[in-house]
Amino acid sequence: MPLDGKMVGQSTGGIEHQVDARWTMAYAAGLGDFNARYLDTEAGAVLAHPVFPVCLEWPVLLTMRSLAGYEQSNPEEAARGVHAGHDLHILRPIRAGDRLTTRATVIGLDEIKPGAAQTTRLDTVDGAGELVCRTYQLGISRGVAVTNRVEPVETAPAWPEPEARGDLGSFPISVGAGAAHVYTECARIFNPIHTDRAVALAAGLPDIILHGTATLALSVTRLVDACLDGEAARVRRLGGRFSAMVMMPSTIEVRLTGTAADALFFEVVTEDGQTALSHGFLCFD
Repeated sequence: MPLDGKMVGQSTGGIEHQVDARWTMAYAAGLGDFNARYLDTEAGAVLAHPVFPVCLEWPVLLTMRSLAGYEQSNPEEAARGVHAGHDLHILRPIRAGDRLTTRATVIGLDEIKPGAAQTTRLDTVDGAGELVCRTYQLGISRGVAVTNRVEPVETAPAWPEPEARGDLGSFPISVGAGAAHVYTECARIFNPIHTDRAVALAAGLPDIILHGTATLALSVTRLVDACLDGEAARVRRLGGRFSAMVMMPSTIEVRLTGTAADALFFEVVTEDGQTALSHGFLCFD
């Protein structure tokens, strides 16, 4: 059944999380990232990995299914939804001890060839109501139509562009057979297509696949360590487009494709030469 344009402009309620060191450390360790800034509690409040905000956003995305306009969508159609694009803006790093609230707003819904393309803005604020991070997320519901189409209430910001392009080096990443199970538990992001083979096959996938946000986070880990001397607090914006599946076990490759004064640009390529993440960017100060 189609999605209805009346969902555009609607917002969820806020979901509050007490971010503790157990969660932030588990997220980093689940990525195989042992940067002391994420793990050394003796040094003070530990820093969360730059991609950690996806952990806070996941339960809010699930509540969006109760918004008006979703009521015609069935579970089979929901299972065909894919995370297509991600643009995370970090106003300040998240640290263990933060109490944060996240809510989502549907800012656009359009019908494209693959299906219904929905743009969602996710806002995470602290106890004083100050914005900590904001994500613009593109989701595509494959084979789903749109009724009562309306104009977007907001246009997502343009992605950064490189000032120089070229083959600037690469970093191989080994993805273990259990990577999706580990990421699921450490991130607290449960989507059965990543851990339940029967569900994945029923959704038309060849097997369980790695989360797109895990692919992004693994890439960010390599870039922060190699290009920012491990200084994760410098990261101010990151994202990319998810364009192919990462199977397990396998080896993927992060390829630096461009630079700017305050940004790195990259792509992630699978063992069989498919681009799993395209137009990747990491902005820093």
